[in-house]
Amino acid sequence: MDMKTNLIIIAFAPLVAAAIAGLFGRKIGRTGAHSITILAVGLSCVLSIKVLWQFIAGEASAFNENLYSWAVFGDVAINVGFLVDSLTAIMMSVVTFVSLMVHIYTIGYMKDDPGYQRFFSYISLFTFSMLMLVMSNNFMQLFFGWEAVGLVSYLLIGFWYKKESAIFANLKAFMVNRVGDFGFLIGIAGVLYAFGSLDYAEVFERAPQVAGETIAIFGQTEWSLITVICIALFIGAMGKSAQAPLHVWLPDSMEGPTPISALIHAATMVTAGIFMVSRMSPLFEMSETALSFVMLIGAFTAFFMGLIGIVQNDIKRVIAYSTLSQLGYMTVALGVSAYSAAIFHLMTHAFFKALLFLGAGSVIIAMHHKQDMKEMGGLKKYMPITFVVMWIGSLALAGFPGTSGFFSKDVIIEATHLSNRWGSGVAYWAVLLGVFVTALYSFRLLYLTFHGKERMDNHTKDHLKESPWVVTLPLILLAIPSVVIGWMTIEPMLFDGFMNDAIVVKAGHDVVKELGLYHFESPAEFTLHGMMATPFFLALFGFAVATWVYLKKPSLSTKIKHKLAPLHRILMNKYGFDDFNQKYIVGGTVKLGEALWKWSDSRFIDGLIVNGSAKFINGVSKLLRPFQSGYVFHYALVMVVGVIVFISFYLF
Repeated sequence: MDMKTNLIIIAFAPLVAAAIAGLFGRKIGRTGAHSITILAVGLSCVLSIKVLWQFIAGEASAFNENLYSWAVFGDVAINVGFLVDSLTAIMMSVVTFVSLMVHIYTIGYMKDDPGYQRFFSYISLFTFSMLMLVMSNNFMQLFFGWEAVGLVSYLLIGFWYKKESAIFANLKAFMVNRVGDFGFLIGIAGVLYAFGSLDYAEVFERAPQVAGETIAIFGQTEWSLITVICIALFIGAMGKSAQAPLHVWLPDSMEGPTPISALIHAATMVTAGIFMVSRMSPLFEMSETALSFVMLIGAFTAFFMGLIGIVQNDIKRVIAYSTLSQLGYMTVALGVSAYSAAIFHLMTHAFFKALLFLGAGSVIIAMHHKQDMKEMGGLKKYMPITFVVMWIGSLALAGFPGTSGFFSKDVIIEATHLSNRWGSGVAYWAVLLGVFVTALYSFRLLYLTFHGKERMDNHTKDHLKESPWVVTLPLILLAIPSVVIGWMTIEPMLFDGFMNDAIVVKAGHDVVKELGLYHFESPAEFTLHGMMATPFFLALFGFAVATWVYLKKPSLSTKIKHKLAPLHRILMNKYGFDDFNQKYIVGGTVKLGEALWKWSDSRFIDGLIVNGSAKFINGVSKLLRPFQSGYVFHYALVMVVGVIVFISFYLF
């Protein structure tokens, strides 16, 4: 098959499977639903890896072609097409592989759920939406994929629609993402205004010409047009990739089934913003202001969201706040122009974070859907496979030397240290201290779940056992790349120019190139160097603190909580973001709605226009009613009077 045929199958196979499972789920049954969707996503995965291999082997070059024209407005054509280069090939492979693992895992996790076929339809549709997003060659198709993943995530988070907290969570996710998407839409409108096109290739080619243009937004103050566009686009990324303050939806989305936690929060929806900024590197490189803004937002998210993970007791929420923190690392990398490092961490993070979420799901199955780590402990002897893979995923997350997370996280920290961009010093300390925080909450999760005293009730303990193979097999398959993928890919992805066909970096901004010239010889040498660097010792310190507080002296955690009660309260309150939103934004919106209902709808529309017009007609009718007596001589009198008035008016 040629490249075009391959790409059409990759994108549309999951859509066809989703339609079959969704529309004919009752006829094909549970087996039919999971079989058709797994085969479709598996086919997409195999073909995606084939495309990636062709780029690695040098057998393929960037493919950019329109399939058909959707609409034409003057000189602007809205096309449906594919742009597949090295960046797209990586994203396609990661998305389809993680999605395939989630599909297989779902057979075991959702086996007793009455919405089994519907769930498979949704996750297959989600895969299609994400593929359309990463494969697009124009802003309008990008926006279609962007909104489609948002819609399907709404359906997945609220999958258990009889659960009130799930409905609240999916509405929250939908509304917060609409805020980001409004900024994203303004950015796209800015692109159309500035470039007169929505096609990537045309926009990127004209970017240097637009770099010096300005626009007056408020009064006579002139703003850099490219900066406004980039910041507006990044606001969209803040929503999708859950950057503060638009991060509040992601922890609550844990209310959905665990497989979608892995699918949404590991390799797909939350990484859409990271991918988008990397794809838009020719635009962002034209604005130092936008890049500093991106970097500082990422720094705040990386450090402060990680701190919240330390105090969470819900096993999925700990991993969710970890996701927020790691997305912050990727965003910092984008801000220092280390786009390839951001994508590298996106890829490694996809494997070990999907592993952690699915591993948490395995624990939840064994615990009869209890998620509080205070009711766990000592699970390692009951669940040996889950125990081992969760340790592997946590070591990768904490950046243990040799794991995939070590390579990608260390590159981001070193690249931030090398950057001279305004605010890079603050960002460096945020990602550096974040290493300690990450290690602390990662090992805390392991100790409270798998080690120490058994704290579950007797009924739960009597039924504890390892999960079935459909659950453990995806865990093992995700654990392998969590260990080896960094060794295999760090050099080609970062230092051999693999993504040069997709990512543009100005010469003075290329911190990754500088890192490769002076700090990288081989993966082994990089690992040895990392074991003598500050991040490694901070990770060891986090490991030591977690071991002492949560394993050796568990009573210490209670004492520390009381000693640091104000800080603990702030972290448990999540810095007040949710309270502020509920009280002022949601509360303000409700009050505005009530005011509009009271004054606009009730008093003006119903009271004045509807009821008022009825009252007016009724009053006029009362005045005219006496003249409708039914006597002919009354009507004749009125006619005579009318004629006299008319003649008088005409004569005088």
